[in-house]
Amino acid sequence: MPQAKQKILIITDDSGESFEILYAQARFAEAGYEPVIAASKKKALHGVVHDFDPDWNTYVEKPGYRIEADIAISRVKGEEYIAMVLIGGRAPEFLRYNKQLIRLVQEFDRKKKWIFSVCHGIQILAQANVLKGRKVTCYSNVRSEATIAGARWINKPSVTDGNMVSAQTWESHADFYRDIFACMEG
Repeated sequence: MPQAKQKILIITDDSGESFEILYAQARFAEAGYEPVIAASKKKALHGVVHDFDPDWNTYVEKPGYRIEADIAISRVKGEEYIAMVLIGGRAPEFLRYNKQLIRLVQEFDRKKKWIFSVCHGIQILAQANVLKGRKVTCYSNVRSEATIAGARWINKPSVTDGNMVSAQTWESHADFYRDIFACMEG
């Protein structure tokens, strides 16, 4: 009888960064885990593409891929997952007010389960009040939310602190996933 794959929770929603979602989904599946995309509702999500253009002072946002959410956050049972990934984009702006998600993040942190955050995902961690005394990184334009929440922002592509690995943007994927798998397999 085949052994059940360990599940990884990928948290996102409409306006989540398409590349970050799809990369996480593919990378964890490739490594033999079962990636599960959770959003406020089980539906086809509207992903976005953020790009950096030298003529803009911030990133440019364009419509991205439609990506199916596997489960609503309200239906997630934390004990079924070994880790969570908080995807960036604009989805964390409103997901950080989802009380069930905040309790889930706090539960993962309390139980020392892996929490991986990229880009704007840090907004959810700040709202969950799990950053005090931690070293993290994130997209530079939301670093103040991390520091106000008590974290020390490090200007590196990926930062590991305890059960948490954080990354700046999708441009950090190589470092981020190298650190994630070093932690999970170490």
